Amino acid sequence: MTESLEDYLEMVSFLSDEGEVRVTDIAARLNVSKPSVHTALKNLEEQELIQHKRYQNVTLTKKGSQRAAAIRKKHQFLTDFLISIVGVDAATAERDACKMEHVLSPETLRRMSILATNLKNNGL
Repeated sequence: MTESLEDYLEMVSFLSDEGEVRVTDIAARLNVSKPSVHTALKNLEEQELIQHKRYQNVTLTKKGSQRAAAIRKKHQFLTDFLISIVGVDAATAERDACKMEHVLSPETLRRMSILATNLKNNGL
């Protein structure tokens, strides 16, 4: 899955927490055009991650919910890591985590998690 599609899936998940998910809302939050959203949604639908019919709300499938939860968990971990371990401000951490979540390998994330746990256990 591309970085862009991960961002769309993550946004659908965030918006789902707030209620119904509309194409207009996705476009506004991601600062993209509605045609771009429709293209992305079609791709996500082909991967069986969402369900969407024209002029209706977007819903996550079970598979989509699981994938979105994993993306959000990684994003939250990276944001927390950057704030608590690296010491950057929340806005910078949020921006950087959004970029990092797409490129870091599972091994790097695992080692960052071990480092964070060790530092917290040692009171640092």
